Amino acid sequence: MANLATRIPKASWPMIATLVRSIFEQADRDATWEQLGDVVDKLTQVGLTDVAVTLLDAADDVLVLSAFPVQHWPQILIVTPYYVKPPQRGLVEYYRDLGARTDLPLLVYHIPGRTAVEVMPETLEQIAAAAPTFVGMKHAVNDLGYVTDARRRLGDAFRIFVGLEDLSLPMLAVGATGLMNAVANVAPAEIAALYEAVASGDLDGALKRHDALFELNRAVFWDTNPTPIKYLMRRLGLLPTNEHRLPMMPATPELEARLDALIERTGLG
Repeated sequence: MANLATRIPKASWPMIATLVRSIFEQADRDATWEQLGDVVDKLTQVGLTDVAVTLLDAADDVLVLSAFPVQHWPQILIVTPYYVKPPQRGLVEYYRDLGARTDLPLLVYHIPGRTAVEVMPETLEQIAAAAPTFVGMKHAVNDLGYVTDARRRLGDAFRIFVGLEDLSLPMLAVGATGLMNAVANVAPAEIAALYEAVASGDLDGALKRHDALFELNRAVFWDTNPTPIKYLMRRLGLLPTNEHRLPMMPATPELEARLDALIERTGLG
């Protein structure tokens, strides 16, 4: 448990479902609920502050998190089912079922480029009606019109977070609520400043910040994410090692050199 706890603050993402499960599996063996609570508290203090976890195998994990005696699960981000390509009515029932399992606020993670399933705006509207605990989504799709359509259907109380770095400014400009992206791991102040500029109505200032972030926003996709961002984090001392699990791979020497040059040009860190 001690080793796990000391590793958590170095995580590059808020949380992944495998780590959630590994924590809770130990509850029946060598750890007390209080010790596990300390670990979870540490975990929720890093990364994104609004969303505690991203769940990939959601049904069991939602139940576990709802039963766990801590008060630091602000919201749970649940990715759409992947590979099986369910029909839209199946997505409604899937999220209805998850919403019935907890009173915690839930968000849909919409990233069809990785899951091969799209949540249509009308489906999102049905999900929100069927499961009122769903209060927002992370939208990682190159589709500005989706944000407007969702806002018109669901109102501004339904929170839409931008999941693609390049589209941070334009999506905020058409009404997205905030940002959830990889670049915030290495440039949190700059990402926050971009958001604040839009929120205050300073679109000229926001455009300047968008331009300043442009190359970095592109760099995180020079290879499959999170390979570039993990290398940048190691270079900046935010990660102790450039650890990957197959089939993911660390940056190639060529990519490392390209990212090193980016750090020098932009003064990152």
